[in-house]
Amino acid sequence: MDGIPDVTGSGLRVLFCGINPGLMSAETGHHFARPGNRFWPALHLSGFTPRQLQPVEQQELLTYRLGITNVVDRPSAKAAELTRAEFVAGGENLVKKVLDIQPEWLAVLGVTAYRDAFGERTAAVGKQDRMIGATRVWILPNPSGLNAHYTLPKLAAAFAELRLAAGT
Repeated sequence: MDGIPDVTGSGLRVLFCGINPGLMSAETGHHFARPGNRFWPALHLSGFTPRQLQPVEQQELLTYRLGITNVVDRPSAKAAELTRAEFVAGGENLVKKVLDIQPEWLAVLGVTAYRDAFGERTAAVGKQDRMIGATRVWILPNPSGLNAHYTLPKLAAAFAELRLAAGT
């Protein structure tokens, strides 16, 4: 199984960056396709979209100047199956994508993925000092249903902080 295509374009306000495609996402070709994933509900509840989009509607994100990519392209059942080398290589590829696309913000969905990809061991959720070209960087909690520490209301609140910072 290969990765899934990015949802990107020019003039993006926020490029959301998942860790890697889950098996269901790889099978369907849609980001955050597993029903237990809270990305789509958090995106809506935070005010990024006027209604909750379904994974099959992912291209509609572009009308809101939003996009999606992943740190690592290789699908897996759990992010824990990925190697540190895959994260480092994924971080390097992500920098190239961001420099090419030039979104206003890069939002990495998962603090551990960010730490592993960029070697910043003390990074925390929220705005980062790092910039990639002119792109500002924000870390959001991983919306996977496996991340029980963050309830949907807490996820939506974290997404809303970014939305306000991004002026959307």
